[in-house]
Amino acid sequence: MGLNREEQNNIYLNYWSIIEAKARDEKSNSSRVSDFIRDYLTLQNKKIPNKGKVYLEFKTKYPVSDLNTLKEHLSELKKLVQHYNKLLNPQNETDVAIRKELKYIQRLETNVAFPFLVQAYDDYVKSVISKSEFLTILKTVQSYVWRRFIVGLPTNALNKVFMNLYEKIDIENYLESCQIALISKTGAARFPKNSEMIDALRFKDMYNIQSKNRLYCLDQLENYDNTETVNIEENANITIEHIFPQNPASKWKLDLGEQQYQKIKDEYLNTISNLTLSGNNGKLGNKAFIEKRDLDNAGYRDSRLWLNRYLATLEQWTINEINNRFELIADRFTKIWQYPDVTLPEETLNDEVNIFDADEPKGKKIAYAIFMDEKLNIAQVSKLYLEIFSRLFELQPSAFFTTELQEKLAITKNPESQIIRSPQPINDSYYIEANLDSNGKFDRIKLALSILDLEDELFIKYA
Repeated sequence: MGLNREEQNNIYLNYWSIIEAKARDEKSNSSRVSDFIRDYLTLQNKKIPNKGKVYLEFKTKYPVSDLNTLKEHLSELKKLVQHYNKLLNPQNETDVAIRKELKYIQRLETNVAFPFLVQAYDDYVKSVISKSEFLTILKTVQSYVWRRFIVGLPTNALNKVFMNLYEKIDIENYLESCQIALISKTGAARFPKNSEMIDALRFKDMYNIQSKNRLYCLDQLENYDNTETVNIEENANITIEHIFPQNPASKWKLDLGEQQYQKIKDEYLNTISNLTLSGNNGKLGNKAFIEKRDLDNAGYRDSRLWLNRYLATLEQWTINEINNRFELIADRFTKIWQYPDVTLPEETLNDEVNIFDADEPKGKKIAYAIFMDEKLNIAQVSKLYLEIFSRLFELQPSAFFTTELQEKLAITKNPESQIIRSPQPINDSYYIEANLDSNGKFDRIKLALSILDLEDELFIKYA
């Protein structure tokens, strides 16, 4: 049933015009309405819509049967877009503490978490959770995303995590259930623990990363527990400096000796231990360490920054001092980006993991698998590979010829064909390529499950 002109105007003025105004990045003056609707559908459907079909999926899910039904759906969007506006534009949040965390989330570009955060925001506004709990959730999301970045875990695992996170929330135990849901993730979706993060951080190049991430890191390190916040973002007076310079003066080699000089240059130059902030970068340049420390009104001794506090006490900058500074920074890291202090319930301590969360299978044997609630007593990845594709082909044969599966699997009726090197049957008629290592087989299984919308249907238990 269509709407008449008056009803259409009413809908636009009271709903869509507000949604369009609020779902906007005010800094770039760009519309984010499509992104907002996409995130809303993700939250509702537990499935991420194709970017080009957002409005089609919205109309399919919420058909215009009558004016009251349409208003009901749009009222929910109108409510949530108020929070979405603040996720996009943190300056619009009046609470100082929340605004600070929203700015950090914006700098991290953690948009993948918006489907969950917009609902958590609404629960905070409705007093379902306290301000303290909401702040901890914002910090936990940052810790999860940032630790994964340090370790180098793939970001594509985050879509599914945040798409399903809200349904894991126990309203009576909101914060803890949120944190348990995140730390119970395994494999590619895991929440890295302190030891893993610190090991990765020690030699990670933290200089040649995206500038937004570099600034986010140094800003957090400098301003943690600071009563007087140092403005780092968009501050032309503060620059990032290498303590051991990128182009060191000859005195560095004389002071350090050839071996240590080269080791620092090769292994520590761009690590967090050798980076600091300076308001006088041009003056410090490639000078020797003592000159950097003692330069009048510009050296480390005159600096008010936490990042320079330890440097002000030193007589030299050798590998020993670099490692000592790393320990100070690593300790601060674990306090800023905390691992949730919660205990996993016994029922979650299960070795059965979704294949998307599982560790790489190379060198491992499988105890069993569970596909669509049926236990499969299969011990080898090669046998699991053929069994799963046999079942998937039986479920949706057309997908093997109308999607990228046809090319990826090189599916054929002719086992003598030159298309594939090692054909293996998945039924009486068709063969697929089996000349892959275990990781390659897992990758193709995951691709097929994604295409067929069966991501939640295969669980693995390793022997």
